[in-house]
Amino acid sequence: MNSPNILQEQPEKNLIIVDAAVLPEVMLRVLEAKRLIEQGRHKTVQAAITSVGISRSAFYKYKDTVFPFYENTRGRTLTMAMNMDNTPGLLSRVLNIIAGYGANILTINQTIPINNVANVTVTIETRESDVSALAEAISADAGVTGMKILARE
Repeated sequence: MNSPNILQEQPEKNLIIVDAAVLPEVMLRVLEAKRLIEQGRHKTVQAAITSVGISRSAFYKYKDTVFPFYENTRGRTLTMAMNMDNTPGLLSRVLNIIAGYGANILTINQTIPINNVANVTVTIETRESDVSALAEAISADAGVTGMKILARE
């Protein structure tokens, strides 16, 4: 009897739910390392993987493919603070960069420009676990003179 391949039903994502009890130990340790980094208990990947006892290659092999169920059911919230020149269209460019990465803007707060620089705080929701490319794209704009990630959830 031929059964259909359920992994080919959704070609864009091959997600399945598996009980953690049957996962290989290395995947559970990758989850723990990610949790330690996200909670700020370890500042570097090296510190986190050392504390859970896995190799760097194992962490990077599985980090984008294994995650707790709740992480996939909602987006990740990220709050960024930026110093931006008071240039027409700059905020629009930054918001377009955020939209280009598929993120949803939740809040925007901007101060009145002082010395031609405004502080803008943006909170976004994204499904991406690695936001470094987004942060680099925003920082690369010449009008953004400083950027810091304030919070991740």
